Amino acid sequence: MKLFSYAQATKPADAVQLLGAQTQSKFIAGGTNLVDLMKYDVESPDRLVDISQLALTQIDATDKGLRIGALARNSDVAANALVMKQFPLLSEALLAGASPQLRNMATMGGNLLQRTRCHYFYDVSQPCNKRAAGSGCGAIGGYNRIHAILGSSPSCIATNPSDMNVALAALDAVVQVTGPNGSRSIPILDFHRLPGNTPQRDTVLEANELITAVDLPTTAIGGKSHYLKVRDRASYAFALVSVAARLAVENGVVRDVRIALGGVAHKPWRLPDVEKNMVGKPATETTFRSAAKALLAGAQPHEHNAFKIQLAENAIVRALQTVS
Repeated sequence: MKLFSYAQATKPADAVQLLGAQTQSKFIAGGTNLVDLMKYDVESPDRLVDISQLALTQIDATDKGLRIGALARNSDVAANALVMKQFPLLSEALLAGASPQLRNMATMGGNLLQRTRCHYFYDVSQPCNKRAAGSGCGAIGGYNRIHAILGSSPSCIATNPSDMNVALAALDAVVQVTGPNGSRSIPILDFHRLPGNTPQRDTVLEANELITAVDLPTTAIGGKSHYLKVRDRASYAFALVSVAARLAVENGVVRDVRIALGGVAHKPWRLPDVEKNMVGKPATETTFRSAAKALLAGAQPHEHNAFKIQLAENAIVRALQTVS
């Protein structure tokens, strides 16, 4: 790990200014991902701007739903009474991730920015366009069991590793950010990027922007929700496939639905058109399986991860049956 300077911010505006004052600077809060990346020389910042003391830990009810500060700890969010009552899907997803020790340090903003767990990204001796643009993708033609089957490109087949992000996608979350050009709101479906020709960019954040909060809107139709995570072992493992499902059924008919997938793409995978097509149809396995196939249409597996297609289809059906 190379030497770096350190600065601590006390206000969001100060944090943005400190970050922009020196090139190759990074925000640090819980540090559960960034510190590992620095140890492996994947990230080599010249300066760390500590934002852990910013007043961004609140979890408050609003007239539209719930606002969660970017520095709220994952464990606190998962155990919060408002979250468990209004958005249990988020609590469920957070508890499915990492370990209690990590959840006690990891923050909402940091989890949003969590980087891929691709082996080739972490191994600096291997080519990786996400780590070093133009160097190639070792996973394509390499060992790619955990990699993407949807939305990938010839430049990158990495997946987004976060459980929380999948739940937020199904909850229509909105990310609040501030930066040199002011504040803006970014719908979660627009926040993360597909790799395209620039896989080094995970999100649409601009230079020196800081995440300040996540807004969760109350849905007009209630229904039930469930987070299903399929992994190699029961704890402390990233998803091979995950499903965040919300479903409202009336008289056996689908009235409202959200389905987001994890472990299959560079970002949480959700297709609103598929959801719209389900509305008004019977809440049966036939409807669920048809939707699952539509969500997975165009999947492009690689040598070691073709199993994910059938696994994802079955997981979608199972998650929807659980809440129907």
